[in-house]
Amino acid sequence: MRTLRALIVEDDRAVAMVTRGFIERHGAFLVAGQAGTGRDALEAIEAIRPDLVLLDVHLPDASGIEVLRVARARGFAGEVVAVTAARDLETVRAARAFGVRHYLVKPFGLEAMRERLEAIRAEIERAEAFGPAVLDQRAVDAMLQPADRQRPAPPPGSQLTLERVAAALDAAEETVSAAELAELLGMSRVSARRYLERLVLDGRAEVAPRYGGTGRPELRYSPRR
Repeated sequence: MRTLRALIVEDDRAVAMVTRGFIERHGAFLVAGQAGTGRDALEAIEAIRPDLVLLDVHLPDASGIEVLRVARARGFAGEVVAVTAARDLETVRAARAFGVRHYLVKPFGLEAMRERLEAIRAEIERAEAFGPAVLDQRAVDAMLQPADRQRPAPPPGSQLTLERVAAALDAAEETVSAAELAELLGMSRVSARRYLERLVLDGRAEVAPRYGGTGRPELRYSPRR
């Protein structure tokens, strides 16, 4: 897998420095540029063509959403993580309209950043593996599967956690997402999804996409009866 180029768009230098450190610790990404205003961000996106933009929603000269709108109109198709201190629904809706699937709410920590970067790395890797070829149903189904399904099974020491996840899934009255189960059990979404996918591989659970709205369908899990 090639090294992925990231652009940090953040007007707070302290936050930008922390963000850079988190990205560089991941290993799969290279910080190829940094911008503190909307104008500089658009110029950097045009010049660098990054694979990922960490985009602060509140910039001194423009809204990050407006920067994204212009960038998309100019042909930028890379991944974007919207970074904001605002939790308002309208900001999320506006970002989703321009293809944003990942968010970070300030102040965020290393684990939250690592989860977003890992998810994006896996998404880009899968997209590039399939290439521009015409897809059949099998290829589409494979692309929709979480990347965690191809990861090694949980180590033996995590068997108790696996059984906790299985019990919670059995007790659910309807299908659940990895995020919902993670909140219920107090674990990270990535970990919950890893255990759910292990249950699917073991034949103890089923997974199916739920379509609705724009963007990638949500994967819902249920116990195999």
